[in-house]
Amino acid sequence: MAAAGPSVFLLMVNGQVESAQFPEYDDLYCKYCFVYGQDWAPTAGLEEGISQITSKSQDVRQALVWNFPIDVTFKSTNPYGWPQIVLSVYGPDVFGNDVVRGYGAVHVPFSPGRHKRTIPMFVPESASTLQKFTSWFMGRRPEYTDPKVVAQGEGREAATPSPPLPSPPLPSPAFFPVT
Repeated sequence: MAAAGPSVFLLMVNGQVESAQFPEYDDLYCKYCFVYGQDWAPTAGLEEGISQITSKSQDVRQALVWNFPIDVTFKSTNPYGWPQIVLSVYGPDVFGNDVVRGYGAVHVPFSPGRHKRTIPMFVPESASTLQKFTSWFMGRRPEYTDPKVVAQGEGREAATPSPPLPSPPLPSPAFFPVT
C-alpha cells in the first residue's frame, strides 16, 4: 500500500486594483506584489506587476482609476503564511523624479466570493529633522528598498511611517476587489 503524500489546496486570486484617492497628487502608477509563507508556492499567474500611469478623474471624487487586473494561483499544505498583497503607489515630485506616494498591504480574503478591500496607505518619514531636510534638498524621499517589508513584522523597528494620508471623506484608499 502506497503512503499518501501531503494533500495540498489551491488559492486562486482573481480581481483588480480598481482605484485610489490621493487628492494632492496626479499621474500616479501602482505596483503590486504578494508576500506569503514558506509553505506557499505560486503555480500560475503573475506574483507582481506594474500598472499604467493614470490621471485624476474630472468628477468630484477625483479618483485615480487603474482597473489593474490580478490573476494568480497559489498552492499550500497549510494556511500559515496566508498570502498578502502589497501595493506601492508612485508618482512624480516637483523635480520630475518618481517618488513613493503610499504603501499598503492586506491579506487575500479567506472566504470565497466577491470582496472589496480598502487599503490604507502610508509613506515612511525621516526620523530626524536633518534627515528630512537632506531628503528634501536631494529630492530623494525615504522609501523601502523592498516593499514586501510592509507586510512583514521583521525589519520595521526603525521605520517611522507617517499617519494615513488625509482625504475626506476616506483616508487615501486603494480598492482591491477580489472575485
